[in-house]
Amino acid sequence: MTSHTWYLLLVLTVAIGLLIYLINSRLRIHPFIALIVVTIGTGLAAGEPVAKLTGSIEEGAGGTLGDIGLTLALGAMLGRLLSDSGATDAIAHAIVDRSSNRRLPWLVAAAAFVIGIPMFFEVGLIVLLPLIFSVARRLEGDGATKGSPYVLLGVPAIAALSTLHGMVPPHPGPLTAMTGLHADLGLTLGVGIICSIPTVILAGPVYARWIAPRLADVRPDPVLVAQFTGADRNYEADTTTDASPTGSGNGTDTLRRAGASTGLAVASVLIPVALMLLRTLAETVLDESSTVRAALTFVGEPLVAMLAGFLFALGVSLVRGGRSSEATRSSLTDSLKSIAAILLIIGGGGAFKQVLQDSGIGDAIASAAEGAHLNVIVLGWLIALLLSLTTGSATVGIVSATGIVAPLIGTGGGLEASLLVVAIGAGSLGLNYVNHAGFWLVKESFGMDLTQAAKTQTVVQTLVSVMGLGMALLLSVLA
Repeated sequence: MTSHTWYLLLVLTVAIGLLIYLINSRLRIHPFIALIVVTIGTGLAAGEPVAKLTGSIEEGAGGTLGDIGLTLALGAMLGRLLSDSGATDAIAHAIVDRSSNRRLPWLVAAAAFVIGIPMFFEVGLIVLLPLIFSVARRLEGDGATKGSPYVLLGVPAIAALSTLHGMVPPHPGPLTAMTGLHADLGLTLGVGIICSIPTVILAGPVYARWIAPRLADVRPDPVLVAQFTGADRNYEADTTTDASPTGSGNGTDTLRRAGASTGLAVASVLIPVALMLLRTLAETVLDESSTVRAALTFVGEPLVAMLAGFLFALGVSLVRGGRSSEATRSSLTDSLKSIAAILLIIGGGGAFKQVLQDSGIGDAIASAAEGAHLNVIVLGWLIALLLSLTTGSATVGIVSATGIVAPLIGTGGGLEASLLVVAIGAGSLGLNYVNHAGFWLVKESFGMDLTQAAKTQTVVQTLVSVMGLGMALLLSVLA
């Protein structure tokens, strides 16, 4: 390692330390401002040209918000429509009434596992938030759950979504690694599922049971919870009617919500899932020149798929919901207010990620890791881990690690190549911290401070990462 490589590593260490200090110290600087300040300082210290630095910030923030921000906004509005109809509340009732408290984390993990097959981590979490908040609010009211019910149900969702996102095709990262390593799709998919199941169990329901009592004070912003669960509708003073059991409306509203169609609500959620799954299937089995593939690729884009689900829910709400268009418009406007801060923070995290990448810090980490003499599976995992940590992008970690280790296994494919795909994907998930947009999404959605977010998002994804590596090594020994 050259002196410049060591210097870049020092810059990264100081940058992360400064970011933590600005947010957690007595200064209590807003995370968005802290991210932008640290991003500029990091770029200057790493030697990125001043003329290029502002472009990196704009590209990182704009690209991240383009990928996540618009989808997040549509997800918030979709969640509000479902909550206004009483659908999420009805689903929560069904789950709580038919399941013991001990089974709920497992059910959430299973739902997230299915939803996570075609969905990115952030999109899947957005889709699941209404259900998580609704069920958690009811558990909170019962008082039977030790610790935070939001952590108890949120951790399994985080574990399942992140595992699928990093380790199992047809997600872009594993598909990219599979192509670069000449791995077989069917074999890689099978290996990925085998490695994922015990990983999700340990990092999800098992860890959730342990950590929830230790984070008993974690509770999302009541405004955000109300937005997703429908508990913020004004109570119309009427001495002749009783409020709903959740305190969310008058007697008439309670009757309307009780009769909401949960089937239509499930359809609204599954439409984006189905469209994205069709896209991945089309990209896998259809020729690139196929018109059908082009159409399915378009409608399967997360933004377009989420828009389709939202429009379906909107149509159902207007036709069958019994609400005026003006009331619906006002409700959707309110749903966007509560995510404004989250959008800014996610954009700041994207800017930080891009500057780390453009300043050469990611390349320095890759050079240092490549010089180590390690098992090829461990090496691929480690390079992806370090690059994901430094750039804030799991995809960057996967792509770079694939390019580095591909010459080490040749073009034969086989089981080793498939196991390496899983290991690289697992590595890209670990140490998910302040320069990852997903970290800030979890932190702000669940109302956590940095320490609490580290004990959930960072620890969960690191458990997933280590378990993924362990399973890949175990299968390589048994094969």
